Amino acid sequence: MQQPSPQTVLGDFDDASFTHNGVASHFTRDGPSFKVRTEGEDGRPADFVVAWVFGFEPLQQYLVDVGGGRVQVLQTAWDTRTKANGGQRWFHLYPDEAIPPGDSLHWTGRDQNWNYMCAECHSTHVRKGYDPDTDTYDTRSSELDVACESCHGPASRHLAWAENPLTDSGPGLVSLRGPEAAWIMDPQRGIATRSAERTDHSQTETCARCHSRRSVFSEDYRHGAPLLDTHRLSLLEEPLYYADGQIRDEVYVHGSFLQSRMYAAGVTCSDCHDPHSLTVRGRGNDRCAGCHLPERFDTTDHHHHGAESQGSHCVECHMPSRTYMGIDERRDHSFRIPRPGLSASLGSPSACASCHEDRLPGWAAERVAAWRGDAPSPPPHYGEVLRAARDGATEATEGLQSLILGGEAPGIVRATATALLTPAPNATFLDTIRLSSRDPDALVRLASLTPLTGIDPQSRFELAGHLLEDPIRAVRIEAARVMADIPANGLPSGAVPKRDAALAELRGGLLLNSDRPESWLNLGLLEVARGDLAAADAAYVRALALDGRFVPAIVNLADLRRQQNRDAEGEALLQDALGIGDTAEVRHALGLLLVRGQRLSEALEQLELAARAAPSHPRYGYVFGIALESAGRVSEALETLSDHHRRHPSDPDTLVALATLSRKHARPREALAWAERLLALNPTSPGPQRLVQELQAGLP
Repeated sequence: MQQPSPQTVLGDFDDASFTHNGVASHFTRDGPSFKVRTEGEDGRPADFVVAWVFGFEPLQQYLVDVGGGRVQVLQTAWDTRTKANGGQRWFHLYPDEAIPPGDSLHWTGRDQNWNYMCAECHSTHVRKGYDPDTDTYDTRSSELDVACESCHGPASRHLAWAENPLTDSGPGLVSLRGPEAAWIMDPQRGIATRSAERTDHSQTETCARCHSRRSVFSEDYRHGAPLLDTHRLSLLEEPLYYADGQIRDEVYVHGSFLQSRMYAAGVTCSDCHDPHSLTVRGRGNDRCAGCHLPERFDTTDHHHHGAESQGSHCVECHMPSRTYMGIDERRDHSFRIPRPGLSASLGSPSACASCHEDRLPGWAAERVAAWRGDAPSPPPHYGEVLRAARDGATEATEGLQSLILGGEAPGIVRATATALLTPAPNATFLDTIRLSSRDPDALVRLASLTPLTGIDPQSRFELAGHLLEDPIRAVRIEAARVMADIPANGLPSGAVPKRDAALAELRGGLLLNSDRPESWLNLGLLEVARGDLAAADAAYVRALALDGRFVPAIVNLADLRRQQNRDAEGEALLQDALGIGDTAEVRHALGLLLVRGQRLSEALEQLELAARAAPSHPRYGYVFGIALESAGRVSEALETLSDHHRRHPSDPDTLVALATLSRKHARPREALAWAERLLALNPTSPGPQRLVQELQAGLP
């Protein structure tokens, strides 16, 4: 990040023009100022002065101060590559989209706001300084760009140590190297191992503060402390990652690296990167030769490609790239072994396809199988389990539990598997959560709380009450959120102050991001859980004051009106929401409201539209089927629920409905078959056991 000047501005401001989807932008110089005339927040052309420039390779972006301390990032950027490489041109970061004013992705919208989206990682010691009462910013930093203190902490500590080297505070600036160790080559395997196991991950976590897909819940960042004390890391979830963990959306490296054998072996960022010169150590395959013996790996016997061909480069097979921001290639840092057969079955990218675009997906898998010869087939990949769980497959539960408890999968994989578990009142589920909640990896402990929202309060506390005093803040505040609805008399007396202290930390994190409607939405949900409907109402209204088109807040405010016996107001809200975006969420909420108003034919229309618009949602098809039965359309109801079960075979509610409705409408054998499937999902649960016994007893 730099101030604009003839030396720092790389784009063409010499009376240049660029048009995207009918919106013209004009770039000019006016003395020392660089100006852009483009579409403003009101949809009309206006003049804006460039306040700062962002980046220099392979592109440069331009920032505009639009008033109230609010800084926005223009979506027309300058391609700084050479003309020969397609650069030296203006281009739009969303080339295939027409983004109107009012959309959060418009350059004046909240998702292009520098104060929230960009500042922390591009400047040093940033304080956002948002004032929710005036909707203004006073964002400050100790240095405009990324400087030494961004990674090493306050230099004041170092000065204090220099004045008194005998102080107990240590050398002041945080060292990011960790204990000294050497990489020793094993000539038999051709792979180096670390002379001492790495137990310190402060360097990787320091880099991850910016090189990860994460959210911030505290500005109280302490250098050398765990990242999860102030930030929440995204797991391998859709649409960020493919099912096998390959990068999909812009995820900034760390989540990929945590999956790698490199990370497990003790490799850190600085083993490959020089953080001070911003260069990668070595050139070409020499970058890998320090740990991977060239005589073993930099050979045609290993890579099966011609010497010096693109396929002979280690990174092309083990670090395939994906392009973001139109022209910026980023390499996947999971360092995975190419498995084109797996890619074909999971729908994830194949490294082979980046060169062999003209080949069918199965071709690469056949070639790799031929290269392997009689060698054992590769072991099952966690991507197969995660994909099955994403699809709601019945067999996914056992695979998830094996991943979680096996201990061999990377921590971020086990955390992802834990978060994907479907709540079930059986011993296997409860034991899995109990063990996950005490996992040494904080990511797994954090993820163990996700499935708990679906079980009763007493079980929630018994399984995870100890996490209210976890040493990691992200875990504590998530535990507080999950247990927020438990009244004080439903908790042991000693647990109440711990829960309330963690809730205070949770509120602080949400208020830190009070410039985002999502934070007010989450505050509203928290207040609903706590039983304070007036505070929830105020929070939802604040969300909509920030963005009147924020549909989740509209839907939740309408549901709050239901709880306040004000369904007429709720219906008006939902009808307005349909005018903003015809979403399944809104249709479903409107359908339920109409059911409550006994307007069943109108309700069925909305519920059917919701189920058709989002067939992957486990609730919508189920509710539509129940509504059909209530309307007397029994055959359609059973057919709808049966189809829904095929898409969501692990959804117990659908199976319960199929069993009970079949029983109610004199289809005892069908009822028993559905009940037996339900029992297979939860073999130790007394409810399905009792239902099966009753149905068996009723058969002739």
